[in-house]
Amino acid sequence: MLSDSTAPARPWTDAPRPMPMAAGGLNLLGRAGAWLGRYIWSGWAGLAGLFCLVAAWQLGHELYGSFILPAPGETFAKVQQILLSPGFPAIAGVTAERALTGFALAAGIGTIAGAAAGYSFATMRILKPIVTVILGVPPIAWIVLALIWFGSGNGSAVMTVVLAGVPISFAGALEGVATRDRSLDAMARTFGVSAVTRFRTVTLPHLLSYMFAAWTTTIGSAWKVTVMAELLSNTGGVGGELATARALFDIPAVTAWIVVTVIFALISDFGILHPIREAVERWRSASLPWGVKR
Repeated sequence: MLSDSTAPARPWTDAPRPMPMAAGGLNLLGRAGAWLGRYIWSGWAGLAGLFCLVAAWQLGHELYGSFILPAPGETFAKVQQILLSPGFPAIAGVTAERALTGFALAAGIGTIAGAAAGYSFATMRILKPIVTVILGVPPIAWIVLALIWFGSGNGSAVMTVVLAGVPISFAGALEGVATRDRSLDAMARTFGVSAVTRFRTVTLPHLLSYMFAAWTTTIGSAWKVTVMAELLSNTGGVGGELATARALFDIPAVTAWIVVTVIFALISDFGILHPIREAVERWRSASLPWGVKR
């Protein structure tokens, strides 16, 4: 009988077998496909709400006529014409650049300032009245001031978006940090966990649950304020086209450009923020049945 030292090795039991690269890729594709299926399935409730809105829109058209409220079919035909026009990419690019730049600045400044205020009571006492004053000024007033300060250009629209969006992100970050589990943070500190790790594992998940709601509101406001600034300053973009349609009393074109703005806001929300939220907050749906979302 062979001793243990001379017994042949059994690689199939003594060492774990590495997963083939093809199997790992298929597993990754399977998880991605499952996530995409859940994400698309969760949008049916939203589509049902949009269909109800379109039904109410059709009712308003039947009551007041096309001059007051064009029919949804007429408006969507105009939207298709706008989307297929050669100049639409340039028009959309100008408005998107202004709106997304303003959103990025507003979200960054508001989140950092709000988080600092949540950690420091003195900072909160200093910043909160300033943010309240900014929030109390109507966006139309900021647009007028921005046109005086920056002229008719990108600066006026971006500044207005920033001033309109900073208070929303500030409030979300302030509440997220201020309502964190301090006892859990103290326990981590007792075990010698660094401040960066405590923020990443304890504070950040709680903070993000507040921030995604604030960022959703901020990005929707960014599109509205940008179009409003372009409309008043007549500096091109979607707002400039909306001003032209208003001057020509082209009511279907007016409603079509409004629908285009709403489409941009929906794409920004459900195409950018929601996938990121699904990726970083997988714990929300970990114990739920397939396709069910809170």
